[in-house]
Amino acid sequence: MAYPRALNRLVEVLCRFPGIGPKTAQRLSFFLLDCSREEVVAIARAMVEAKDKLDYCQICGSLAESGFCSYCSDGGRDRSLLCVIQEPRDVLVIERTGQYRGLYHVLHGVLSPLDGIGPEELRFEQLERRIADNHINEVIIATNPNVEGDATAGYLARMLKPQGVRVTRIAFGLPVGGDLEYADDLTLSRALDGRRDM
Repeated sequence: MAYPRALNRLVEVLCRFPGIGPKTAQRLSFFLLDCSREEVVAIARAMVEAKDKLDYCQICGSLAESGFCSYCSDGGRDRSLLCVIQEPRDVLVIERTGQYRGLYHVLHGVLSPLDGIGPEELRFEQLERRIADNHINEVIIATNPNVEGDATAGYLARMLKPQGVRVTRIAFGLPVGGDLEYADDLTLSRALDGRRDM
């Protein structure tokens, strides 16, 4: 039995979200139909408000509501430490650890020549200016551990070392509680490379 046209349209729109396939979109559609009109309007308003009010921080490129993000505005953060990440959502991942108190620089992507993404499409120039204009002692590169992330990290290291700043890369390896026998070769190799003194 075919769904009404309005429901098919809702499923089609929800399928545009990353990670949402047709079955999940159908479940979400029926969830929304079970909600009161006020709840659905509140959800829609929240989406529109986020779209209207959120922009990128003028300094780091993370999400902000008023020109500058809460991290760049926080005078208690270590301004000599800068963590370079791929996307704004990565800020939250690092913040969840509770271990990092420095600043961020969001590239908004990684080098990918096959996709036409070179240094000019990313926020490399802004990064160079930030390091030249501020007292940055260390740049931590926290791009994803894949071909594009590694290429970007290597490019950044070559670009930044002449500026006299320490350039480090986050270590990758085994998850806490993981078994060695289930680790793939690349993960195990990175765990060995990222080892530290005890």
